[in-house]
Amino acid sequence: MDTMETSSDEEESRTFVQVLSEKYSPDNFPYGQGVMVMPSLPGSPVKDRLFLPCSLVLSDSGINKAGDRSDIAAFCVHVAELDLSQNQLKDWEEICAIVSNIPHLDFLNLSMNPLMGVQLEPCMAEVFSRVRQLVLINTHISWDTVHTLTKHTPELEELFLCLNGFNTVSESQTSCPSLRLLQITDNQLKEWKEVRKFGQIYPSLNTLVLANNSVDCVGDSPETLQRLFPNLRSINLNNSGLSKWTDIERLNFFPKLKEVKVKGIPLLKTYTDQERCSLLLAQLPSVVLLNGSMVSHGDREDAERFFIRHYQDCPKQELPERYHVLVSKYGRLAPLAEVDLSPRSTMVDVRWGEKVEAMSLHLEQTVAELRKHIRALLQLPHHGIRLFYINREMCSVLGPEELKCGTRALHSYRIQDGDEILVVPKVKSRSSSASGL
Repeated sequence: MDTMETSSDEEESRTFVQVLSEKYSPDNFPYGQGVMVMPSLPGSPVKDRLFLPCSLVLSDSGINKAGDRSDIAAFCVHVAELDLSQNQLKDWEEICAIVSNIPHLDFLNLSMNPLMGVQLEPCMAEVFSRVRQLVLINTHISWDTVHTLTKHTPELEELFLCLNGFNTVSESQTSCPSLRLLQITDNQLKEWKEVRKFGQIYPSLNTLVLANNSVDCVGDSPETLQRLFPNLRSINLNNSGLSKWTDIERLNFFPKLKEVKVKGIPLLKTYTDQERCSLLLAQLPSVVLLNGSMVSHGDREDAERFFIRHYQDCPKQELPERYHVLVSKYGRLAPLAEVDLSPRSTMVDVRWGEKVEAMSLHLEQTVAELRKHIRALLQLPHHGIRLFYINREMCSVLGPEELKCGTRALHSYRIQDGDEILVVPKVKSRSSSASGL
């Protein structure tokens, strides 16, 4: 019975070396694509020659073991990027065996491997010291393991922790001063007291992506935010729980902030797209990229003027501080004049043979739309008709003008009350008639 179980386990085991051999076998690269070619080691299960690029993608391959360490070292000597996402790696010892034998590894993706409850011993973590980009999406890794990794990756610049179910952030005894980007989207963070810990753990943070968390406010005093996030240039709070304008105002306390994303927050639900953009932009004078769009000087001035008009009739006690700053810049502004944008129309006579019908003509419609309307009005057949515009005052000089271009708007013809639209049947040419015989 034990022999059968052992045999079954061996069959289910799938190593990094096996998958590497299968995917990058010469049989799969008949024309020699790849970066390097190396002979196999004596007794190695790897085929005679492998074509290995600097970036290896071995995702969704069922890998749960490392395999022979000497094979990994021999064939991955030039590998810099490794994607092991969606495998079955659940033992840090196996992961470390792979990583320790890839001396130039710069990027490592372990996303969607089952690492919940699996602890990484600090003595093993040193093998990650060269990694600059680490992707741990949907691994349900613990904060203790995250901190163990960051403590032993002195060159780590980018860390991806999305979809790990975090609702709190554990503090670390050791900061990670090299980290520039933290992406922690689609978790369950809600309170600012948890978010602020990132400033303590990652003091050089440049980009913080918090989208799809329910963060309900931006807390702390201006002095605290300046101290915690002195280098933050970009923050993404899309689909967060922000519901007060004071939270938007506090973003100005990040001393180097230039890029903000705040789409889908409760605060903005009642506004139109234009109102959202203008009110946000007027509140964030240092931001140059808002919700993914560059901000021009004209955009900012229009937004600030809109902001003044939006608030100037509010009670004095409800006016935001930014309103007073902008009034000192532009002064109090007169309300914008109301412009009637309803479609213009005019009365014309539509003549079809001896039949004349008065018609109200909407000048914003096109020639094609007019042709369709006249067919319905005069109950004409669907075969071709031609339309001519007759200016009553100038007809003796100009004569009728045919309305040929179906996409042209009627107002461009300068049609006035009392003018005439002449409708005549479209006559087939002789050549076309002959071709039908």
